[in-house]
Amino acid sequence: MSNDKPRNVLSEAPIPQRNSSAEVVNSGSPVDVILWIFALALFAGALMVNQYLPAYWPPANNIWVRIGVILACIVVALGLLYATHQGKGFVRLLKDSRVELRRVVWPTKQETVTTSWQVLLVVVVTAIILWCFDYIIGWFMKFIIG
Repeated sequence: MSNDKPRNVLSEAPIPQRNSSAEVVNSGSPVDVILWIFALALFAGALMVNQYLPAYWPPANNIWVRIGVILACIVVALGLLYATHQGKGFVRLLKDSRVELRRVVWPTKQETVTTSWQVLLVVVVTAIILWCFDYIIGWFMKFIIG
């Protein structure tokens, strides 16, 4: 195969590829750095609102005002992060994950219960075996040491 594109094993046809999230992240710009700095500053500000804002702004003595300011800082910071290339790549990743979750064949209740009992049985048997090894090694050490 001289072509670098991934191929389907059965049909040897090229698999169509679209831009992955990693490719979107690599195409960032200097504006993204500024947006990240502002977003991190807003997150840091949201962490400090409860302690410092009432001293500088009298209406912030009300708890609901502080909660509103904290939520506003978080929402604006998330909006700024969404505006970056990394944010758009993350949203694409979430959308692709939803598509993959729809493709999953979930087990039935009976399969889940059966598998859970099997796992429990294996754990108990393994615990007993390890306890036996521990008991034998402990007895052997007492025999050697005295």
